[in-house]
Amino acid sequence: MRFCQSLVIRKECWKLSWRGRLLFALVVLLPILLMLLELHPFLAVTHRVNSKVLVVEGWIHEFGIDAAVNEFKTGHYERVLTTGGPVEGIGTSSSIYDTEAWQSAELLVKAGIPAEDVQSVPSRFVGRDRTFNSAITLRNWFRAYNVSVGKINILTEDAHARRTWLLFQEALGPGVEVGIISAPNPDYDAIHWWRSSEGVREVIGEGIAYIYAKFLFWPEKAKTESRNDSRTAFIFGNAVQPRISTMDTDASTCTKPAARPRGLAKRAVQNSFLSVVQ
Repeated sequence: MRFCQSLVIRKECWKLSWRGRLLFALVVLLPILLMLLELHPFLAVTHRVNSKVLVVEGWIHEFGIDAAVNEFKTGHYERVLTTGGPVEGIGTSSSIYDTEAWQSAELLVKAGIPAEDVQSVPSRFVGRDRTFNSAITLRNWFRAYNVSVGKINILTEDAHARRTWLLFQEALGPGVEVGIISAPNPDYDAIHWWRSSEGVREVIGEGIAYIYAKFLFWPEKAKTESRNDSRTAFIFGNAVQPRISTMDTDASTCTKPAARPRGLAKRAVQNSFLSVVQ
């Protein structure tokens, strides 16, 4: 008996009272509740600026294209620029027709936007930081054709908006005022996004990606990598009759339309924006 008693000892134990348990539950559950209610509105932000230039991220789905067409018609824009690199899953391609920028430009024209108002600006970068490198390509395109743009609005999908806004501001710099437009995703209820797998994947995934972009992303390194990407091409003219740069002459992967002299094409791009840029 004494041996058994030596194996255990008696100690006083402090436990939370019901008030303490209630307070603890509030401390733990309140942040979770706030996240559920506020995370999606934070990520799917819309903040327009007064601009005549609309930039559309080329990877967006059909509902995004519809939103872009409606935004163009109701927002009194005079030019649409599409961005994006090679279509996901095909790797590197020397054809502009395999880029998200080109394909989304075609969809916008088919949806009713005049072809002369649509300009594709594809990136050739394949790898991480696609959004940022698309923004860098757009910045380089502006510089290549001496186009001064003071304000632009960018349209993207749903919870991706906050990250797009951050990265385009970083890429374009303080000289360009960037607005953002979020196209709602019809595949889930934005108010109760946690009730569907699609909503959870979208919101949680974009939340993590935004934290990475905000706190762990090193833009100076990405800018260097983008500048070193010799396959980046500038496409000018309108979306359905582009001029392909000298880097895109592989007959096995693309067809090269008759091209105007580079100087004439460059002046045409400049003139087309003179009455549009803000």
